[in-house]
Amino acid sequence: MGLVISERRGPAAVITYANPPLGTMTAAGAEEMFQAVQAAAQDAEVRCIVLTGGVPGIFVRHYDVGELTVLGERLAQAPAAPQPPAQQRPAGGFLGLTDLVATAPKPVIAAINGLCMGGGFELSLACDIRIAGRDVTAIGLPETRVGIFPGGGGTQRLPRVIGEARALEMILRGRVVTGPAAHEIGLVHEVADDPLARALEIAEEFAARPAEGLAYAKRLTRAALDRPLSEGLADERRSFSEVVRLPSAIEAMKVSLAGAPLGSREPS
Repeated sequence: MGLVISERRGPAAVITYANPPLGTMTAAGAEEMFQAVQAAAQDAEVRCIVLTGGVPGIFVRHYDVGELTVLGERLAQAPAAPQPPAQQRPAGGFLGLTDLVATAPKPVIAAINGLCMGGGFELSLACDIRIAGRDVTAIGLPETRVGIFPGGGGTQRLPRVIGEARALEMILRGRVVTGPAAHEIGLVHEVADDPLARALEIAEEFAARPAEGLAYAKRLTRAALDRPLSEGLADERRSFSEVVRLPSAIEAMKVSLAGAPLGSREPS
């Protein structure tokens, strides 16, 4: 039996990770998740991807420390391997999974329905929207407690979400917080009694909008902090001229003209 279940729920692909009883991420589980997310990202009928946990009370607890220990022992006995170029993305595995989530041409939502620490939280940080359950007791990056540091994107993505000062405190101290506390400091966008149900509501919202505009908006916003402003503005202006001429955009704007003006019905 696999560790990942992928199912269609309306316009969304819901990808559930379950590795009972602890719900830890493993190399095998990360590869299954990679394949599931890749398939959903390439399916034009899927308008949004939702990641959630399948073990009660657990989103993804953290990466399997036993696997990391074996990795450390193997690396300690081997000569240092040359590092790949910075622009070269991993082809799979956990690092490939987080990069794929961040670059998928459609929105990805983390429905955090339980414990979400270490690699589990790093996976959620790669998502575009994070929704935590009100009863979630631990979200964060506790890696320094076991002598390592967040190596799956945590040191790079967390400062972009909550700022350098808060990120340093959380990472250096290995702090974890509850779902409501995570919302208060900006780690998650919302808290909900049922984070999966709320994620599916937002997926319906995305489905009502042309896919091309969302894909461009995600790519441009994701790149904003990684390049000079002048370069980003040039890309935005070039991309806008590409999107505004698309039939889907023209039709959506005509529908808007015929109905209520923008701002009269804000998303909830």
